[in-house]
Amino acid sequence: MIETEIILDAARDKMQKTLVHLNEELLNIRAGKASVNVLNNVVVDYYGSQMSVSQVASVTVPDARTILIQPWEKPMIAVIERAIINSNIGLNPSNNGEHIRLTIPALTEERRKELVKQVRGEGENSRIRLRNTRRDAVEAFKKAQKDGMPEDMAKDGEGLAQKMIEKFTKKLDELLAAKEIDIMTV
Repeated sequence: MIETEIILDAARDKMQKTLVHLNEELLNIRAGKASVNVLNNVVVDYYGSQMSVSQVASVTVPDARTILIQPWEKPMIAVIERAIINSNIGLNPSNNGEHIRLTIPALTEERRKELVKQVRGEGENSRIRLRNTRRDAVEAFKKAQKDGMPEDMAKDGEGLAQKMIEKFTKKLDELLAAKEIDIMTV
């Protein structure tokens, strides 16, 4: 019984991490609204160290279409601006000497559909990770059965792994549906 719980806990942890990873990836997909998460993957050189923009500047969202970056040190303005341009996030920074302003353009219908495809692709990758986790759990139960676990306990464990993947897949579908609605809302 303890071995069943260990296998299922490991699978649950992996599935939970898959959903957390998906959520982080979805936050990086721009939905036409300003969000500081757009800058998550933008890295600047700060005196020889690679740091995210949020570690060297104050990043705020003053309105729905603007991100305002105010570096803590003036020399960092040019470095941050260059990092944003080189990051290919599709935004053009404007610099007034005090801070950097990123204006989020309105999404076209075509761009919205591309973003929905990207969301669905991330969702499919997460589904694959969930299925792989279930497969690993089923293989662990089969190995445990060979090592002396009763057959009915192993089958029950496999059934519980299946129920777990169904629960996590439902949560995954809810995340994807919410993001698609967010993207397609004009």
